[in-house]
Amino acid sequence: MTAPTLQAAAPAETADPAAFDLTDPQTFDDNDPHEMWRPLRAHHPVFWHAPRDGKPGFWVLTKYDDIMAAYRDNKRYTSERGNVLSTLLLGEDSAAGKMLAVTDGPRHREIRNLMMKSFSPRVLAPVVENVQQLTDRLIQEAVEEGEVDFVTAVADRIPIHTIGDLMGIPAGDREQLVDWNAQTLSRYSADDGEEVSLMARNEIILYISGLMAERRRNPGEDVLSTLATATIDGEPLTEEEIIYNAYSLILGGDESSRATASGIVHAFSQYGDQWRRLKNAEVTLESATEEVMRWTTPTMHFGRHALVDIPIRDHVVRAGEIVTLWNSSANFDEDAFADPYTFDLGRTPNKHVSFGHGPHFCLGAYLGRVHMISMLESLRTRVSGIELLAPPTRLFSNFANGHATLKVRLTPEHTA
Repeated sequence: MTAPTLQAAAPAETADPAAFDLTDPQTFDDNDPHEMWRPLRAHHPVFWHAPRDGKPGFWVLTKYDDIMAAYRDNKRYTSERGNVLSTLLLGEDSAAGKMLAVTDGPRHREIRNLMMKSFSPRVLAPVVENVQQLTDRLIQEAVEEGEVDFVTAVADRIPIHTIGDLMGIPAGDREQLVDWNAQTLSRYSADDGEEVSLMARNEIILYISGLMAERRRNPGEDVLSTLATATIDGEPLTEEEIIYNAYSLILGGDESSRATASGIVHAFSQYGDQWRRLKNAEVTLESATEEVMRWTTPTMHFGRHALVDIPIRDHVVRAGEIVTLWNSSANFDEDAFADPYTFDLGRTPNKHVSFGHGPHFCLGAYLGRVHMISMLESLRTRVSGIELLAPPTRLFSNFANGHATLKVRLTPEHTA
């Protein structure tokens, strides 16, 4: 996230929701997110985003409390017709009822309970150890290099290896998965067409199909083997359920951790006071991690379809209409966070929504926190200073809030 140019200023006198096309990734390149969301929270906490360019209209929730209530409510909302704008606007998701993120009801609980067994801290202990070792090695290599693009040198390389360990993905295939994944719900630039995202998604699914077939013949102890051999009420998961849920792990785990890793280094290059607090151990790694997750908000939005008419403030969402939940606004809501535009590694409480909330709370939240704690520890131990060498470029996306490039100079900590 670009560091805010805004402090705790008074809300603008007027705000025009029609001024922003939230379906267009260019909107998030052209506007400071805080200057965009702050007046909308003040004057239009709930508003209707009119149809544009043949795409249907949808409701926009900007306030923390409204968004939390929607996340919790799996009775009046459904995820089974999409949960991000790219699928919500189509009116359907091909993975609905098969992939955990777009499945509701009993089947959601059954698959989630099955997958949770692979995400317990005990089972993940060797994966966590590998995360810590890899992060420390990559930071040390970046320090020795001096000037690096932190995205490609470090951020791109950590989460995919974690997911690779979880799923038993061969090391030689992981770099290709990083590239495909970056093109699915985000693009490197406006020059990349929508067909690039579709092709990348299909490539990942085809790749997982091959792995699944191999795991069914020769299961191991990885999460893909768990999915490939598991049964619910005596029945195995369908091939689509296995493939889509493995795909979801790659998609969610890689993108958010990459975005957070680059976002924190960018923030430290601008907020020297917080860098010193980390270096001097004036804050815990745990509290710093929560503030990093809030500050970077790697996933800007999620969405639902209303199943019934739902009153929200002075509006009524009609059954069948799309409702979008903007984490990038909720995490800076003045009514939920004291001094939200202050980057404060010691912030407490810090109940951000970067992992979502409710029945669809991120399955990989524990690993996401492990990634960040490892990153903060390695930066604190091995780096004495961070200097931004060029303006960063962000991913071209209205979903993923991350960087495409981040060129920095890392000064070594000679006592490391």
